[in-house]
Amino acid sequence: MKITAIEVIDLRAPRPSVETYDGTYVGCLIRVKTDAGIEGIAEVDSSPELMKAAIHARESLTWPPLGPLFIGQDPMAAPEALWDRAYEKTLHNGRRGVLIHALSGIDIALWDLRGKALGKSVAELLGARKRERVRAYATLVRLGKTADTVRAVIDAGLAKGTQAIKLCSDGAWRHDRDLVERVFRAARAHVGKAMPIMFDAYGVWKSVEEVEPHWPLFQDIGIEWLEAPLPMDDLDGYRRLSGRGIPVTGGDMGLTTRFEFEIMAKLGGVEILQPDATYVGGLTEMRRTAALAKALGRRIIPHGYKSNLLLATNLAFLAQHDTEEWLEYSIAPSPLRWEMTREALPIGADGRVAVPTGPGLGVTLNEETVATYRVG
Repeated sequence: MKITAIEVIDLRAPRPSVETYDGTYVGCLIRVKTDAGIEGIAEVDSSPELMKAAIHARESLTWPPLGPLFIGQDPMAAPEALWDRAYEKTLHNGRRGVLIHALSGIDIALWDLRGKALGKSVAELLGARKRERVRAYATLVRLGKTADTVRAVIDAGLAKGTQAIKLCSDGAWRHDRDLVERVFRAARAHVGKAMPIMFDAYGVWKSVEEVEPHWPLFQDIGIEWLEAPLPMDDLDGYRRLSGRGIPVTGGDMGLTTRFEFEIMAKLGGVEILQPDATYVGGLTEMRRTAALAKALGRRIIPHGYKSNLLLATNLAFLAQHDTEEWLEYSIAPSPLRWEMTREALPIGADGRVAVPTGPGLGVTLNEETVATYRVG
């Protein structure tokens, strides 16, 4: 079997307003085709135009695109061998950022393809399947400024069956301590003392001195972790915040490859690594990053705020991971979030999501959705 083509599909759903910040309204699909008629599918949380350039740009001896490095190759070859070959050949393209995003999509699609060819789930291919259901938390955005708006957003998550929530900041939080406290107090009062609450600061604060006044509040509320409290480059700031009783996470805001996560863990001191499979280098590099985390005594919890394609990708990883961890579950209203696959992947009554058991990622692309929202 040989790889014959790699297709990049650009999807755009109408946004409710120009102010909406939500990556689920843009979709970027990667489809890897073979001469045997078997194909693999993945999505990438990145710019479709940049993915097309990284994969299909005109060939150059110094800056080769990724596409020709995979066309003609055996998709059943060792995943690490294919990954390493592409990584080594693109030295001058830059080994971080956009190129790795594109490599991530190709890698995930190849895992899907292998599973379909072998009649096995990706979870089985990655390692011994340890669990059939994975606990999930709903990511809640645009919480507003009043207790009423906070409750309304939380109720939307509870309606999906979640038994854990993650609150996300917005820009107004940086200089408004009263707003931060109001949101957290309203959230805890609404869900009670037992429900896990995570917090994604999304780098809203620019220094440790801006974060520290909120620390007593975080302790009182009892958050499960503090995600991305500072810009990713502030390694010293992460080091100063880590090891103080509330696990600090790093990596969800774009870190790529295990090499960057090693720096974040060793110099930043974070307790939880949060790679996104579509940024880090796909499932091949996710597996290597997990090995790094284990060696360093860190937890690894995948980031993932897209459609059911990424949800299925993360479920495959979490099903075989050594320890039980959390699945991020977007409840964004975008049609691309809910209509990308024919499978629904709902949160069950136990607060968990079933790991797909079909071949590959175990989900099928909804071609009607692709046709409706495809551009270019």
